[in-house]
Formats: sequence, structure tokens, C-alpha cells
Amino acid sequence: MPRFCANISMLFKELEFPERFEAAAQAGFKAVEIQFPYGWDKGRLAQIAQHAGVEVVLINIPAGDPEKGDRGIGCLPSRVAEFRDSVAKAMEYSKALGCKQMNCLAGVAPPNVDEGKLHETYVWNLRYAAVELARQGMTLLVEPINTRTIPGFYLNKSAQALELIDDVGAANLKLQYDLFHMHIMGDDLATTLSANLARIGHMQVADVPGRHEPGTGEIDFPPLFDLVDRLGYKGWIGAEYAPAGKTEDGLAWVRKYL
Repeated sequence: MPRFCANISMLFKELEFPERFEAAAQAGFKAVEIQFPYGWDKGRLAQIAQHAGVEVVLINIPAGDPEKGDRGIGCLPSRVAEFRDSVAKAMEYSKALGCKQMNCLAGVAPPNVDEGKLHETYVWNLRYAAVELARQGMTLLVEPINTRTIPGFYLNKSAQALELIDDVGAANLKLQYDLFHMHIMGDDLATTLSANLARIGHMQVADVPGRHEPGTGEIDFPPLFDLVDRLGYKGWIGAEYAPAGKTEDGLAWVRKYL
């Protein structure tokens, strides 16, 4: 049966962030993912997660300053030193939280920078991060994001991400496959999942177009969940969506899996 974790950066927003661990556990989730935990003390978060009895299965590497338009810095040639510092910070949090996977967001491609230079920078940054994570037995992820949600984002398609993974050549680098983003980009979700499951380290779900819970839009999720189960997927599937109402009121889609 597929394993679902709650993205507590987006779910249970009725509560203060530290309270969302327990809310996720009470809803039946055995694990959580966090987009950016860096505004809170890592030791305190680890204690809260342990007390709630939930595993932290994913965080993002710091992605720059969102107030200035940053959506990741992995491909930015001018910020390589900052990227390495961000990896170190993410490693500190991962160790404290017991988290074994982290996602490296590419970022928005800056104007007047050659695409080849962006690709080269992202490849070298991913190689650096993969080596650092491998020392701790951790998996690094890359996530393509649709052009509607983040215009100008450098990595947009699953095929592009898989080619990037090949170019990096690190055994612990995998694809983070977000069905919301890839449906918008035109993926045949079932075909992509079937062909590339061994290269997928983590999945996330939200429905299209509203990015609300499964069952509120146009993606037929139950057959896809059955498919990944039949294919033997052992990773987590993150519920990373903006609830249409209160989080608890929109969990009917997942209850039979918890």
C-alpha cells in the first residue's frame, strides 16, 4: 500500500507550525515533510517530531530569499559559495531531524546568462551536494516545476530532470516527481511512473488546477496510487497541497491509506 506523508508547510495551517507535527500524527500520518524548517531551532523540532511519533522524510536545501524572488539557487553561477553554505546548513538540520532525503531546487533562470552555464553550474552543485550527502547515507533529489506556478524556473520537465541526473552521475541522486507539476507540463503520469520508478526517490501530489487535495480537480489519482503500489514503490508520497478548506475536512482521499 502506498505510504503518504503530510507536508506540514502546506497542511494544518490552522495551527502554529510546531503544532502541526502532532496534528499530522492525530490524522494518521506516520511521516511528515517540511519545505524549509530553518526558521525554527532544529533541536526543538526534532524533539517535537519524536514526541509526536512522526518521521521527517524530506526537507529542501535553503533556496535563497523568497522575498527577493528566489526559488532556489542551484543553477545560479553567481551564488555557488552560498549554495555550499546552504548544503551545510541543510545537513545540520537533516542530522538533527533524522531526515534522509533533501531536495535541491534549481531556481529561476536569470536573464542574460547562457543556458549552458546554468546547466554546468547546476551539475557541479549537484555533484558537490551528492558527495556531501553520500557521506551520511542520504539521498539528494531534483524536482522539475511547472512553468505556470513558477515562471522562468530552470527545470520544468521530467525528461529534462532525468537527463540532468545522468549528467551528474551520482548514485544517490534521484527524481522528486510531483504529479501536480508534471500533469501541467503534459506528462502521461502513468507512463512516466512505469518507465522511471526506479529513479524516483520521492513523490508529491496535489490536484490540477487549484493545487488542492486529490479529488478536487482533473487528475484521476486512485489508479495512479494502485499503479505505484503494483510497481513496488517503497518511497513516500507527500501530500503537498493547499487545502480547499480546513485540512481535516479534506482528508477523505487518503484515510484508507493511513
